[in-house]
Amino acid sequence: TKVFFGDGGGGGEGGEGGELEAVAVEADPEGMWRFELSADGRGGGAVREVIEKLGRVPLPPYIRREAEPVDKLRYQTVFAGKEGAVAAPTAGLHFTDRVIEEIKGMGVEPHYITLHTGPATFMPVRVDNMEEHRMPGESYSIGPDVFSAIRRAKEEGRRVVAVGSTVTRALEASVIDGIESPGGIESPRLDGDTALFISPGFEFKVVDALVTNFHLPCSTLIMLVSALAGGQRIMAAYKEAVKEGYRFFSYGDCMMIV
Repeated sequence: TKVFFGDGGGGGEGGEGGELEAVAVEADPEGMWRFELSADGRGGGAVREVIEKLGRVPLPPYIRREAEPVDKLRYQTVFAGKEGAVAAPTAGLHFTDRVIEEIKGMGVEPHYITLHTGPATFMPVRVDNMEEHRMPGESYSIGPDVFSAIRRAKEEGRRVVAVGSTVTRALEASVIDGIESPGGIESPRLDGDTALFISPGFEFKVVDALVTNFHLPCSTLIMLVSALAGGQRIMAAYKEAVKEGYRFFSYGDCMMIV
C-alpha cells in the first residue's frame, strides 16, 4: 500500500508541491504501522524537507481546530532540544524562561532530560486486568550530570520534582533497568527504551513530587498520578477541578502533587 502526500499525488517533479510517498511495511502487535518514506528518490534530507513543508503540528483530537502557525511555538516547551516526540510533554508547557528564572531564585535546581513522547502515552487501556496492559517502548536519555544532581538531592534529603509523566517514567525506568544496589540509584541506565507502566502499587525510587496536567479518564496517565498520590485523592482533585471549571488536557491547567 502506498500513500501520497502533497500536490500531484505521485506526479510531482523534483519535490514540487511537496510530493511525499509512504509505503506501508508492517504493523506491530498494537496495530501501529511502520512506513518507509521517500521524496522522488532524493534521500532522507529531501524527505525531511518535504515533511517540514507539508507537515502540521499534530494537535490532540480534542483541540477541535486545524493547526495554526502559532502552534509551532505554543505547542512546544521552551527547553525542547531534540526531535523525536509525537506530542509535546504538556506539563512543560506551563514553564516560560521567566518562570524558570524565578524558581531558580527560590533555590530550585532545574535540570533537563529527554523522553520522546510516543503513542504509548496516549493509548487507552483495553484489558480488564490492569496488569495485562502493555505499553510500547519510548526512548529516553538522562545526562550523567543530571543524575548526579538527583543523587545529591536524595542524599541531602531534598525533593526531586518531576515536570510531567514523561520525566517520571524516564527517571523511574533508569533505576529499574539499572538497579544493582540496595539504594537503587547507584547504577542507573541513563539511555535506552522504556515500556514502564506505572500504576497503583508502584514503588517510586526517584520522584517525590509531580507537576502534571489533568488527564483523560481511563488513561495510563490517571493511573500514574494515582500511584503517586493515591486514587481517592486524585479523584477528589478531579472533582474539584470540574467544579471550579479547570481546563483539562494539553492546553489546560495543571496541578502539583506533593
